[in-house]
Amino acid sequence: MTSRELYARLLTYVRPYWKAFLAALACMGLTGLAEPVFPAMMKFLLDDGFSKASGEWDWMLWPLAIMALFLVRAIFGFCGDYLMSWVSNNVITELRKGMFARMVRLPTRYYSDNLSGRLMSRVTYDVTGVANAATSALTSMIKDSLSIFGLMVWLLYLNWKLTLITLSVVPFIAIVVRTFSKRLRKVARGQQESMGKITQVLQETIEGHKVLKIFGGQTYEEARFGQSVGEQRRLAMRATMGMAAQTPIVQFFAASGVAVIMGVALKQAANDQTTVGSFVSFITAMLMILAPLKRITDINAPIQRGLAAAESVFSLMDEATEEDRGTEELGRAQGLVEFDNVTFAYPGGERPALDGVSLTIRPGECVALVGASGSGKTTAANLLPRFYQVDGGEIRVDGHLLQNIRLDSLRGNIALVSQDVVLFNDTIAANIAYGSKAEAKPEEIRAAAKAAHALDFIEALPDGFATMIGENGVKLSGGQRQRLAIARALFKNAPILILDEATSALDTESERHVQAALDELMRGRSTLVIAHRLSTIERADRIVVLGEGKVIEAGAHGELLARNGAYARLHSLQKHSEALGAA
Repeated sequence: MTSRELYARLLTYVRPYWKAFLAALACMGLTGLAEPVFPAMMKFLLDDGFSKASGEWDWMLWPLAIMALFLVRAIFGFCGDYLMSWVSNNVITELRKGMFARMVRLPTRYYSDNLSGRLMSRVTYDVTGVANAATSALTSMIKDSLSIFGLMVWLLYLNWKLTLITLSVVPFIAIVVRTFSKRLRKVARGQQESMGKITQVLQETIEGHKVLKIFGGQTYEEARFGQSVGEQRRLAMRATMGMAAQTPIVQFFAASGVAVIMGVALKQAANDQTTVGSFVSFITAMLMILAPLKRITDINAPIQRGLAAAESVFSLMDEATEEDRGTEELGRAQGLVEFDNVTFAYPGGERPALDGVSLTIRPGECVALVGASGSGKTTAANLLPRFYQVDGGEIRVDGHLLQNIRLDSLRGNIALVSQDVVLFNDTIAANIAYGSKAEAKPEEIRAAAKAAHALDFIEALPDGFATMIGENGVKLSGGQRQRLAIARALFKNAPILILDEATSALDTESERHVQAALDELMRGRSTLVIAHRLSTIERADRIVVLGEGKVIEAGAHGELLARNGAYARLHSLQKHSEALGAA
């Protein structure tokens, strides 16, 4: 996308606030156009003011006029800055809302391929640069351009010959600005990437602080963070060098023009070709041009940073959302789930994660997937809610092809309880009645908590269901977090349930409570269980053993043990391992 196209797209976010934006521009413009008034007053003051101030109060006219001029400029300047800040902050809000709305609808594959720290950096850091380029930098450019224009008009009026000398330096300034623009844009892109790395290291360190402390990772993480901030410092210095070099070069060309002009003006004054007032007014206007000229050349840096940020922001907003071509509504599903010769491979994988897998879960039936790590258990569970699209074969729910069902209708019929419980920094009630059930009645939330064997510990908390649980439920134990996740699934009351080893990493007492809650949850639901601990799925209606993405054998627990095949070997190895652990 070209700079012009980026800017045009940025301005579409300003359009809803066009009245305030135009008012800000008008205030900025009036402030800029007021610039030549002061040198004009200097001319008349020096040429006529001293000789004609004969009245008793005439001496007060010029001081009062100067005070009035600067008061008017101050009022318009304040109004322009305030209105532009209002527009800028609204643009930032709309951009962040748009980015977040796109993020929550991106496919799972996108999150697998992109660092979470870089995504957060886009929303928190990049977007401010975009807003500055769309509002503040633009208005500063307009204000300073009008100031320069007004002063140039006055200079032409005073002495067109000297003014043409002034204009002769403009091409040199344009070349300098153009040369530095490309460098600054490139450096700005690097700064955004390095900010993403800093955010990533911070996030991982904060979330993994216990592992860091136990395994003595402080020095390693300090080195990683130091490398990231060092890269940011290096890029910041490159940007500073570009900005610092650009300004004096521009000022040198401008000062060269001023020096030539002063020489010519002094010669004209000596030959009585100009008055003292005209000369002082001309020099004053020339000096006044330098400040807006400096600002307008300095504005190149934030504009380039803003355009680089805009590329980052709009690349996220242009990402394709989850594909949803389904048109069929399930209503409340019966719970018949069929995998028919399903094949799926992750990008870059050495072999398919699933290779011709077929299995059926009948309404109300519990089917468990077991197998070694990498056998395809989690992949199968991820395909059912369409986190990924199958490469071959078909998955059907109640006879409907998965890709033909609307995503919200499909996922409205599925509940998930995983080993890695995800809770939000909110109240217990909000976590149970999460998402589309947010307007639930207190008695419904209480009933779900009771069925999940969570009511006792919730009521023992000082604020009960209104207790804030901290980031990912950090204030709760592992078993309590798991029971909240089960309560959330119970509250949803979906006919299809996915359990991803929901009782692992729990102590015996917690596991007993969680298993009782799971028994309540699974009753009458079609359940797909991913199992690592085989003791938890012995009562499953059917157990499917996967190996390297293929179905090796399937049957009930006793039946598979009697076959003395892959499941029997897994069971024997796990029993032996548990015995050694107990010893």
